[in-house]
Amino acid sequence: MTKKSFPFAALLPLLAAAILFSALLASCAAGGKKAAPEPPEIPGYGEPVRVPNAAAECFSIWRYESGDSLILTDDGQTYLIYEGAAPADLPPSVTAIPRDPERVYMAASAVMSFWDALGKLPSVSFSALEADDWDIENARAAMERGEIVYAGRYREPDYELLLSGKCVLSVQSTMSEHVPKVREKLTELGIPVFVDRSSYEPAPLGRCEWVRVYAELTGVPELGDTLFAEQKAHFDALDASADSGKTVAFFYISASGKIVTRRSGDYITKMISLAGGHNVFDFEGEDNALSSVTLNPEEFYLRAKDADVIIYNANIGGEISSIDELIYKNDLLAGFRAVKNGDVWLMGSSAYQDTMKMGQILTDFHTVFFGSADEPVYLRKLK
Repeated sequence: MTKKSFPFAALLPLLAAAILFSALLASCAAGGKKAAPEPPEIPGYGEPVRVPNAAAECFSIWRYESGDSLILTDDGQTYLIYEGAAPADLPPSVTAIPRDPERVYMAASAVMSFWDALGKLPSVSFSALEADDWDIENARAAMERGEIVYAGRYREPDYELLLSGKCVLSVQSTMSEHVPKVREKLTELGIPVFVDRSSYEPAPLGRCEWVRVYAELTGVPELGDTLFAEQKAHFDALDASADSGKTVAFFYISASGKIVTRRSGDYITKMISLAGGHNVFDFEGEDNALSSVTLNPEEFYLRAKDADVIIYNANIGGEISSIDELIYKNDLLAGFRAVKNGDVWLMGSSAYQDTMKMGQILTDFHTVFFGSADEPVYLRKLK
């Protein structure tokens, strides 16, 4: 029987992949930030200059001498923010958006707080949320006055309304990636789509820095820098080494009675730690759509019964007004230390829509853990 030779050539792709994988691991081990994508070469434009970020890793801003800008996101998207006439002959990978667009369709709830803070709410004409769903007071009021109209959920926009209303831009969340046909249709209709990726920022302060993206887009970059600096000051004011020694249980109870918390990589649990608290739920994982963890009653009781502080997540669990209402949802809570000591707090749904106020939310956590003469803004103590 003839002995066959081993096909070493077949191993070459595997060896190349292994080398690449090793390089990636080494890069991760080095602990650096994500490498920012390089801007594409656009005919007629010179070399852009990058604007440095303070904390964000999921976007970069580049400016040309002409006054136009590029916004690059970590998923490979490139947006050219132009002034005057729309540029011609752009590479297919570049989405052109006019500076300071009007008649915007806001389909990313976390972005409305940025536009509100920048004074650009009058530029928003269409919403993917109805008035009662907004915790941003000015947005709700604008819808009640008819200045912003409901134009369908992000997955089923009212295309006819957007066309007849001469919509210039759609701002979407990453949820839109689950319905790619919507983006394709909007683009086909001549409505550019900008996808917000602030929720993918590893650091809570990075989420807040996205105000600089929308300030660049709407033509008020100095205001964006100022607003971000105000929130950054909250982070800078805290002693990173301060430890309250208090353990914290952050969770909600679903309509079916399930107890749900978040993984350690979630931005809320990160801020609990930054503020000097210790989360009793130490489930590893990143902050994303799969970062929720459902606990069985026994595990919940064992982990949380001796927690010093309970923070109930009303964004999903629903608003409650007293500790008794919380116990009604799960009578195990009656024996918890925090309940007996009256150290139970409610985190309202407005904290999730008001991405602009990450610094204030962090200060609120610090107030709960260390005490302060100032009342928290986004946390309310239950009686």
